[in-house]
Amino acid sequence: MALPELARRGGSKSSPRIFTREQAEAELEAARTRNIEYVALGEPAYPLRLRMVDDAPPLVSIRGKSDIFARPQIAIVGSRNASAAGVKFAGRMAKDLAAAGFAIVSGLARGIDAAAHRASLESGTIAVLAGGHDCIYPAEHVELAEALVACGAAISEMPLGWEPRAHDFPRRNRLISGLSIGVIIVEAARRSGSLITARLAGEQGREVFVVPGSPLDPRCEGTNGLLKQGAIPVTEASDVIAAIEPIIGRGTVLAEIRELEQDVLQKNAEPLANDRNRIISLLGPTPVSIDDLVRLAQATPAVVRASLLELEIAGRIERHGAGLVSLL
Repeated sequence: MALPELARRGGSKSSPRIFTREQAEAELEAARTRNIEYVALGEPAYPLRLRMVDDAPPLVSIRGKSDIFARPQIAIVGSRNASAAGVKFAGRMAKDLAAAGFAIVSGLARGIDAAAHRASLESGTIAVLAGGHDCIYPAEHVELAEALVACGAAISEMPLGWEPRAHDFPRRNRLISGLSIGVIIVEAARRSGSLITARLAGEQGREVFVVPGSPLDPRCEGTNGLLKQGAIPVTEASDVIAAIEPIIGRGTVLAEIRELEQDVLQKNAEPLANDRNRIISLLGPTPVSIDDLVRLAQATPAVVRASLLELEIAGRIERHGAGLVSLL
């Protein structure tokens, strides 16, 4: 097992808990009976844009049509306690974007999320789960989850049997934005999970689109606040498409593929003791970018990332948005 050794190199005094072979085989068998596929980071089937996120999950499980991740994806999220107008608009936006060839991503929550999924069922939609595939939340959306995997997919980083907890939803939100070229926010209160998704999208370099709302509706306080901060206002699908087309047209996807291929070629570069010590000495409680670590340590990106992986497994670093890390 590599994990205990990586944790030791990172300075951990104890080894992480490792599932036994029997437990792993039982998990795989349970997944097979549910038509769930496990995909590891670096494998061709791993969602392309998600693998570019700093804290991309090393393993995801996918149920449904995995080829949907080859399509450009737009996320639509918003209030659980949505207004009738908000639900109608989210459905119309999802349907129009789906007709333009986009896969719609959302979090399977009540309100705006559910409306976006339902409007794009036939064309293909992606549900990002906060728990395991057998622990759909909310329970009332079990049928919706079953319906969407016919043409779309559900994806999770959690094991089977995992009941989602409060802190799992922000983790899920980073996957929603990470999968997508851009995120559309439809109705969000001043303190809401949708604003977390918007923040994460900005940190990940994704476009943030906002549907303007009434200043008298508390469900729109957060969205209107995002507009003041520079988010892109949208009132129809063509607004989103006009902003997204130049991004796709610049060939960024091809560039990302080439960068990933080069990264994979260097994955076997194992950091030496002096490399590791130099990188640790550059870290502190103040977040620093990985690019700066590469430059200051005079090491290859593969060596720096390998060293950070060892430290992360040992529980010694914290990852922040926008490629920043700090020492705990």
